[in-house]
Amino acid sequence: MTDPRRILLVNGPNLNLLGTREPAIYGSDTLADVEALVTRTAAETGFEVRAVQSNHEGVLLDAIHAAREDCAGIVINAGGLTHTSVILRDALAGVALPVAEVHISNVYEREQFRHHSYIADLAAVHAVGEGIAGYATATRRLIAVITGQADG
Repeated sequence: MTDPRRILLVNGPNLNLLGTREPAIYGSDTLADVEALVTRTAAETGFEVRAVQSNHEGVLLDAIHAAREDCAGIVINAGGLTHTSVILRDALAGVALPVAEVHISNVYEREQFRHHSYIADLAAVHAVGEGIAGYATATRRLIAVITGQADG
């Protein structure tokens, strides 16, 4: 049974390095800043957030699977797994929750291999190239989908 007032925030490999990893591309905000922003944004409409970050695909899969029991949707920045992981895509499809896909940089202005997302066709919401502000955009839009205020 899903809890209509909780979302799962998933951050994939290397996102633990935010703030120090390639700041010209990803900025100087940290993963803690991202998690705080999403928590504040969700709280605006009475939602809570459970956050997970891992450099291990199986940990992310387990968190996504668990979300079907107590979350109403998923905000995900899968990092490099966006472009490589069919099993991550299958996990998101399998839990059948609305998904918001986030990318801090504009992946469509970067290397060609970053232009394909295995998640894109599942996502009701996309936030690309907005820096960490994209997480707030994605959270608001996802909550609108969850609450029936927007199509998903």
